[in-house]
Amino acid sequence: MSEVIATYEIKGNSGSFDKKAEGIALGLTVGSWTDLPLLEQDQLRKYKGRVVSVKEWEGKDGPRGKVEIGYPGHNYSNDIPAILATVFGKLSLDGEVKLVDIEFSSDLKKAYPGPRFGIEGIRELAGVQERPLLMSIFKGVIGRDLNYLETQLKAQALGGVDVVKDDEILFDNPLTPFTERINIGKRVLQELFEETGKKTLYAVNLTGRTSELRDKARKARELGAHALLFNVFSYGLDVLQELREDHEIGLPIMAHPAFAGAVASSPAYGVSYSLWLGKFLRMAGADFSLFPSPYGSVALEKSKAISVSHELTKDDDHLRRALPVPSAGIHPALVPLLVKDFGLDCVINAGGGIHGHPDGAIGGGKAFVQAIEAVLRGESLSDAADTHDELRKALSQWGEEVKV
Repeated sequence: MSEVIATYEIKGNSGSFDKKAEGIALGLTVGSWTDLPLLEQDQLRKYKGRVVSVKEWEGKDGPRGKVEIGYPGHNYSNDIPAILATVFGKLSLDGEVKLVDIEFSSDLKKAYPGPRFGIEGIRELAGVQERPLLMSIFKGVIGRDLNYLETQLKAQALGGVDVVKDDEILFDNPLTPFTERINIGKRVLQELFEETGKKTLYAVNLTGRTSELRDKARKARELGAHALLFNVFSYGLDVLQELREDHEIGLPIMAHPAFAGAVASSPAYGVSYSLWLGKFLRMAGADFSLFPSPYGSVALEKSKAISVSHELTKDDDHLRRALPVPSAGIHPALVPLLVKDFGLDCVINAGGGIHGHPDGAIGGGKAFVQAIEAVLRGESLSDAADTHDELRKALSQWGEEVKV
């Protein structure tokens, strides 16, 4: 049976959740049931939502319930906007209701492409196996010209990072145009690869009116872009899927979480982070998903961050795995904790943790590389710092190794 099963957490009075669940199942499908003539019931039965399960418990602020509702595949076109409008459209306006998860029947799920490259493909492109990837961010480039961007890019690559990405608020502009950023990135990183043998990928921020994105992305590929950064929640999940499915684009896509908190951050309203930044991004085609780490100033509760990572990387018969990118507040002393919490199949993403190093971005990158290598050897960072000056300075700057 074609169906999606939506899971909600809701607030209510004790003993009210069975009735609430039935109200949701009917209200979001056929509208009413018991007052319909039997003939109409027979005609509409296959469109009626069904209550799958109801659980109740006592929360801190009163009774809470978790309800699962099945929505027949006859009711909607098989795309994320239609499904969201069905299972959480008007319901999202009806008080304290949190959409926790959506399970897709296998026939519906097959319509979603998943990552084009996934973890294995990105590792092949970057030439990195059996360790976390290291990523850095352009910082302070608004109002600066291409020469400044080129200098930053060189420093980050020379520090040993695997991926450099644009800042999500670096848009197409006269000082650093989209096409010129790609041209410079391709030239600089190719020159450094020929000199050092170290690959570095550059993700350029794809921005503009929605109607322009497909052509801009195709142009990026023609110019030799390595990857695209995309503010998916400003544009919509279906736009991400359109970009992923276009074979004339065919580039890795890095999904940025900007604006995601407006939908997911409340404990009582909106959509869960695991669904929003995990399952949906993987289904729609993101190869990387950035999300707040549990450690920085913009921190996500650890269990929620881990749940996002799990949705991106768990085994799936249809979808490739996507790379989790816990971000914000990352510095070298956190590397052991990142590896413990997210494993080797993740991206260690740093902005200030690289650029703020006393020796600049080159030193910052080297300090991260040294920290990663120490963790892989089973060596403490303090011991590794005895023989690695960049790591020693980083630990002095940001604090000693965080114990795991």
